[in-house]
Amino acid sequence: MTAHAPTRHTPRPAAGGADARLPWWAAALPVIAFAVLLALLAGAGEAEAADAGSRGYLADLLGRLWGLLSR
Repeated sequence: MTAHAPTRHTPRPAAGGADARLPWWAAALPVIAFAVLLALLAGAGEAEAADAGSRGYLADLLGRLWGLLSR
């Protein structure tokens, strides 16, 4: 007498499209990368030597993004 090995049956997605779910960060990372690159391009025309005491808007933007993500 032989024993049957258990098999997993996974239903196939519908023929019209894939049934895939992405984690939240898979959509958030490209949006954040696009925003950072856009900020870098927008500030490229204003390239000057910055004072030691002044912070740029890019640093403020990254600080706010870090604050949002660390909640």
